[in-house]
Amino acid sequence: MTRAVGVLPPRRRAALLGAAAEEFARAGYERASLNRVIRGQGMSKSSFYHYFASKEELFDAVVEDLAQAAAAALGAPPPEALAEGDFWSGVGDLTARLARIAREEPDAMRFAALFYLSDAPAGAPLAAVRAAVDAWIDRALEVGRAGGAVGDGLPLALQRHLAKAVVWAMDEWTVANAADLAAPELAGLPEVQLDALRRLLAA
Repeated sequence: MTRAVGVLPPRRRAALLGAAAEEFARAGYERASLNRVIRGQGMSKSSFYHYFASKEELFDAVVEDLAQAAAAALGAPPPEALAEGDFWSGVGDLTARLARIAREEPDAMRFAALFYLSDAPAGAPLAAVRAAVDAWIDRALEVGRAGGAVGDGLPLALQRHLAKAVVWAMDEWTVANAADLAAPELAGLPEVQLDALRRLLAA
């Protein structure tokens, strides 16, 4: 399909991507209604296809915008910074910051919902974000092992697999159940996640 070449004015683009983010997060990718998004913005289909070649291209634009906003809000340090102080305190600070952003920034929770969509297309923006998260975890484990905060009794590849399984499973569960959790329960989840990681990985 030929790529669309039009450029939406910034305000209209932000409104369209915001509506699309809501729709994708609520319904998933496959069941999301492009027609509902377009109608809600007062656009015709022909007008939409002037700016986006497909539903998937719209999804990729939503992911890219939300990922940039989430990264800016989080301000995650490079993994090497964890070697400068207490490793696990640094990890705890990061998990607490993630939880705070999720509570205070609606776009962060929308992004998390898209990140864990089981039917999301494997487009470049989402794949890049997932690869970046994996790479950060990989490097953080290496830093922790080098400093003695993470045990070396297991192969590094297995530690990576276990750490990602814990982090992703707890985050995905939180996203799916956030609306049913009381504020104190949500606030306590980062500590639970940190404790699980320490039990699994600490020296």
